[in-house]
Amino acid sequence: MAIRFPGIVHAKHILRQSKLFANQAASVSSDVPKGYLAVYVGESQMKRFIIPVSFLNQPSFQELLSKAEEEFGFNHPMGGLTIPCKEDIFINLTSQLNRS
Repeated sequence: MAIRFPGIVHAKHILRQSKLFANQAASVSSDVPKGYLAVYVGESQMKRFIIPVSFLNQPSFQELLSKAEEEFGFNHPMGGLTIPCKEDIFINLTSQLNRS
């Protein structure tokens, strides 16, 4: 008998969908290096960031992906992964992820 953890299963689903979307977006955009993806961050005015795909495995980044899924689903209006948070919060988070 297996024990199921709904939060982990949901996170894996989001991660799978995000990786699929990241691969599609990276293949369309020639200015994004291999191993990276473009994300759009902001609440009203979006700013584009290029981040390593490895961030998708980080729990704190997965929380942002969950919020993005709630707000946008996986059909992102900007053509790339859209993350609905303040730019300074995103920069702080990615700075911490770069150190680890």
